[in-house]
Amino acid sequence: NDPAWVRNSPEKIFVTEFAELMPETLITKDPQEVAAFRREYGDIIIKPLYGNGGAGIFHLHEADRNLASLLEMFGQMFREPFIVQRYLKDVRKGDKRIILIDGEPVGAVNRVPAETEARSNMHIGGRAEKADLTPREYEICAAIGPELRRRGFILVGIDVIGGYMTEINVTSPTGIREIQRFGGADIAALFWDAVEARRA
Repeated sequence: NDPAWVRNSPEKIFVTEFAELMPETLITKDPQEVAAFRREYGDIIIKPLYGNGGAGIFHLHEADRNLASLLEMFGQMFREPFIVQRYLKDVRKGDKRIILIDGEPVGAVNRVPAETEARSNMHIGGRAEKADLTPREYEICAAIGPELRRRGFILVGIDVIGGYMTEINVTSPTGIREIQRFGGADIAALFWDAVEARRA
């Protein structure tokens, strides 16, 4: 992927350029704004703006009494604002990773969180399942594909929960081996084909 655009497209910020495809989202450091957001939407997810791999992601129930303490901790740990999103209950059915090559979807894997986890990342216990794309997910890919190509992104992984896109990963989109293991495309070969085509 184009290094300059990777630098300028952090996964949790880049996705906000497609707000109509996302769950309700707030980027802030203001505790009052977070409290108002939770009053409006109930259960929420809080995560660091520049986190990765599921680190620092918290699911807070509407009546959870730890919100103020968590915001204090985030404020001490991070200079940047943090992200607050409406909790998507469909995450219990899985957080789908969709891989795109040159802006076109080439495969997907569903990551189901462990019973005791709010996060679905495979390295922390998420279970990989074979997955196909839904019509809604094809719509999401079609909407973002032209911009991915414009920015020179050959290999991208997006996360979709219940028809909502939550992240656009342009640095290290995992799931490629799992997709092939479940009988899907050889995405590594498709990637190198795309690279060679650009150099031809």
